[in-house]
Amino acid sequence: MRLLLVEDDELLGDGLRIGLKQAGYTVEWLKDGATADQALQQEQFDLVVLDLGLPRQSGLEVLKNLRKSGNAVPVLILTARDSVDDRVQGLDCGGDDYLVKPFDLDELCARLRALQRRHSGRVEPLIQHGELIVDPAAHKVSLAGDEINLSSSEFALLHYLLDNKGRVIPRNRLEEMLYGWEGEVESNALEVFIHHLRKKLGRDLIRTVRGVGYVIEK
Repeated sequence: MRLLLVEDDELLGDGLRIGLKQAGYTVEWLKDGATADQALQQEQFDLVVLDLGLPRQSGLEVLKNLRKSGNAVPVLILTARDSVDDRVQGLDCGGDDYLVKPFDLDELCARLRALQRRHSGRVEPLIQHGELIVDPAAHKVSLAGDEINLSSSEFALLHYLLDNKGRVIPRNRLEEMLYGWEGEVESNALEVFIHHLRKKLGRDLIRTVRGVGYVIEK
């Protein structure tokens, strides 16, 4: 999943960037509201972690603009402000959840998984597709009861396609999700990951839509 982190505190932001990457997210980190506002208007993200106290433009303004544009991406608010009014205002402006600093990284990741789950219309924490079961929290995959070993990129790709079952995901969107701004994408890297997933999980699991992208059918 491609996640936009908007946090101006260097120490906290760097720690979150590292921790969220280790949790399997592709993290884009921005440090002011104006730049985040622009990025959200121009690019696609799967999740946003947004601080309220930002330079150049407040997190609340970023959130208001995001929702005015019709973008429904899940947003988790981070704030050092512990008053009820600030939390209520953030939620009423379009935030989906919040955490008050300081917080535990494990709780942040659990809340992000819950936001992903609700956004994709799932109720159960496990993703099941026939005999294939994916556990996003444990980063485990099983097929007909047998555990399947996947690389972090293979897992991220499978998780994303399953969360969007029935939708054809364009190739460039999948590459952005896997690599983000900083990653160097080899010309055939995506095809290699798809090939590995088909070899491990069945050749008919992922369908190629020529000239467009890939889909896992419902």
